[in-house]
Amino acid sequence: MAPSAISPGLEKNEQNLIIAAQNKNVKGQSPLQAISQGVSLPGIPSFTDVEKHRAWLLEHMAGAFRVFARKGFTEGMSGHISVRDPEHPHWFWTNPLARHFGLLKASDMILLDYNGAVVGGNTSRPANAAGFLIHGAVHKARPDVHAACHMHSKAGKAWSAFNKKLEMLNQDVCYFYGDALAVYTEFGGVVLSEEEGARLAASLGPNGKGLILRNHGLLTVGSTVDEAAYLFTLLERSCEIQLMADAAAANGLKKILVPDEAAEYTFRMSSDPESLYWEHQPDLEYEYAMDDSFKG
Repeated sequence: MAPSAISPGLEKNEQNLIIAAQNKNVKGQSPLQAISQGVSLPGIPSFTDVEKHRAWLLEHMAGAFRVFARKGFTEGMSGHISVRDPEHPHWFWTNPLARHFGLLKASDMILLDYNGAVVGGNTSRPANAAGFLIHGAVHKARPDVHAACHMHSKAGKAWSAFNKKLEMLNQDVCYFYGDALAVYTEFGGVVLSEEEGARLAASLGPNGKGLILRNHGLLTVGSTVDEAAYLFTLLERSCEIQLMADAAAANGLKKILVPDEAAEYTFRMSSDPESLYWEHQPDLEYEYAMDDSFKG
């Protein structure tokens, strides 16, 4: 029985027995091994050559933008991804202002320092000022964060108006169980001050993977750009499903939530960096197959 299929009608001890059996079945295996029948997919690539590492990061960054374009996350000049540089951890790459996500290539990206100065990459266009303040604050506050994604996507903007977290409605949203998801409960307009960026980053907390920005949009972070990008697509879809479920509930249907034990188990068995890296690969491979021009 899948974690999300555990009936809330079961007695507490029966739920605990199911979770214990699930834990026993995967004992000694990593989450990625458990989902792949004990034969793990290759790990996240590692590099001894910093230039090759940087090229790989920028290729995957551009690929994430192509995925976002296909999924309809564009909104004028809004939206940005940042990726920490592998050689200079206090610098990060981001996208140029006012270029469509579907046209972005690795060579388009801009390298900024923590003061917002351009220190490398594409110098033909500026970066988004609000994007710098948001992403710079997140990277400063969370040294473990190597990539962050922030978009003004449709369902995310709609759900952000409610100023609250998502419910554990299904297996997939359990990836944001507990303090993995937070809400930034303030809104003072476009982020154009360091203080606002710092407050936003602080609201993510030390363990946050996703953030709902009230009246604004969504933000996700990860140890790879692949992880952050997959989590963004998942968070956007989860907001859409929450809105659909609430609409159905308003017509009298009763929602049944995933029990805490099953939600915690699902989170623990699905939210490690390697599993989340691989969750993004099908979308990225599709972009390669359709058009791999974003590598250059």
